[in-house]
Amino acid sequence: LAAAVQFSFAMNAGMYHEDFSPVGLYVENGQEIVPLNTEDAAGNFFMKPNGVFFVGKDGTPGVLETSVYAAANPQVESATQSGPMLVIDGEIHPRFEPDGQSRHVRNGVGIDGEGRAIFAISRAQVSLGKFARLFRDKLGCANALFFDGAISAMHDGSRYLVGGEFPAGPIVVVAGRGNPSR
Repeated sequence: LAAAVQFSFAMNAGMYHEDFSPVGLYVENGQEIVPLNTEDAAGNFFMKPNGVFFVGKDGTPGVLETSVYAAANPQVESATQSGPMLVIDGEIHPRFEPDGQSRHVRNGVGIDGEGRAIFAISRAQVSLGKFARLFRDKLGCANALFFDGAISAMHDGSRYLVGGEFPAGPIVVVAGRGNPSR
């Protein structure tokens, strides 16, 4: 991929099944490949509320809780569903402890006050509560979505900055602007 496409960075962007297919909604080039998943089950993906990261047909990014996304039914160019939500309308997910015992390298996305998509990945193991506070308190995101933990990876177009030991399912690729070293 790095040799064929110029990009600023790529990171895994959601949970996937054994065959690497997305667990939840996946839209690519305006085509829905996997439908929205509103089921209840065990695991981080199903820790409600979960949510959707999307880029609208007009290029505007967004993060919405799954039921809000379903009700809005936005016209999107791309979308990936994951979970749990980290920050919902400025509030940390209600099930997170401030610094719980489950710690992994984690990655996710939020939308800041200027409407920009902000992607983050930890370089060390962190709790969901601490990762959520990064988005809300440091990055100014009123809504943020957890993409993955443990196998989280980020590639800058020439090398892995974090992770890369495991294959991944859904991936977000950002071409053009961006500084993955921050």
